[in-house]
Amino acid sequence: MTATPSMQEVVQLWVYLSATPLFGLTATLVVYLTAQMASLRLGQPPWANPVLWTVLALAGLLLATGTPYPRYFAGAQFIHFLLGPAVVALGWPLWQRRAQLRRRAPALLAAALAGGAAAAGSALAIGWALGLPVDVLASLAPKSATAPVAMGIAEQLGGIPALAAVLAVLTGLVGALSGQALFDLLRIRRPVVRGFALGTASHGIGAARALQVHPDAGAYAGLALGLQAVLAALLLPLLAGWLR
Repeated sequence: MTATPSMQEVVQLWVYLSATPLFGLTATLVVYLTAQMASLRLGQPPWANPVLWTVLALAGLLLATGTPYPRYFAGAQFIHFLLGPAVVALGWPLWQRRAQLRRRAPALLAAALAGGAAAAGSALAIGWALGLPVDVLASLAPKSATAPVAMGIAEQLGGIPALAAVLAVLTGLVGALSGQALFDLLRIRRPVVRGFALGTASHGIGAARALQVHPDAGAYAGLALGLQAVLAALLLPLLAGWLR
């Protein structure tokens, strides 16, 4: 008969694991895979977004155990490194649709400019109306660019890079959670339009949701994500310089 581990042994095991770099990697993979399996079992509804529940679960775990974030990130940085290759991989669906993209290039560029302007402009207008400080407004402006790009832009604008990253993640989660309901309410049915809108407003997290729904939606969400990163990095610092 196998002996049941005592509470002291479990605590000792936890102390050992939490002190190693593999803690962050293991915790992230286990929590995300669990959330992903639960989402699949439930039919992938927007509210069961695995990224959302992974963030909440890991935040709760770190708070409950008193684990400092740098210790967690020492292991999770291996996953962070893979964000670059993952974004590059979004180019393959676009290559498969290159003929369509050439035909639609002017319309897509115009839509990206309009969408980026609406995303940044509305955020700044609301923040200004609420009396937010200038550094917070500068962190808010690039919220619809992917988090690493948003951090760099915020630093150039005099904002707070860490806050910009948090706002970008929150923007992505809000878009992934509410996008389907809004599209249904507005009677927007075409996967291409849905995907491009999600990628424009909600960058990588929105693109991941679009990929779950339809391959065309995922491809155009990836395109919108890339366009917003480039346009925001070029235009926001330029506009800020003109306004100073």
